[in-house]
Amino acid sequence: MTATTGPAAAEEPGRDDDPAERGRLHISRAVLRKIAEHTADQDPGSARRRHRLGGGRQGAAAQVSGPDDALRIRLDVALRYPSPVRESVASMRERIGSELERLTEFRVRTVDVTVSALVPADVPPRVE
Repeated sequence: MTATTGPAAAEEPGRDDDPAERGRLHISRAVLRKIAEHTADQDPGSARRRHRLGGGRQGAAAQVSGPDDALRIRLDVALRYPSPVRESVASMRERIGSELERLTEFRVRTVDVTVSALVPADVPPRVE
């Protein structure tokens, strides 16, 4: 068994390397889109839509474009009714921007929100 000490030990790959020097990290746009959609769905004003044809539920839908230092997010959401639309949208914009920056260190330039539906608060089912 031999032990390496001195300058040769510092030249071994993987020893005392700065993490930033080890390689590159690429975050897919699909991951950024999922983060934006999940964050929008977690907002208190957000509502999931129920589809009549398939019977399933769908949350926010996002599109991501632009360079990493100036992302542009286009978001399509349903909001709970009656909730203040402007405050809900402002809250979503702030949450999405801060969450993407926290997780990826990318800057969000704009978050364009389209409110495609207003969904009534959970109403107990009618019995006939």
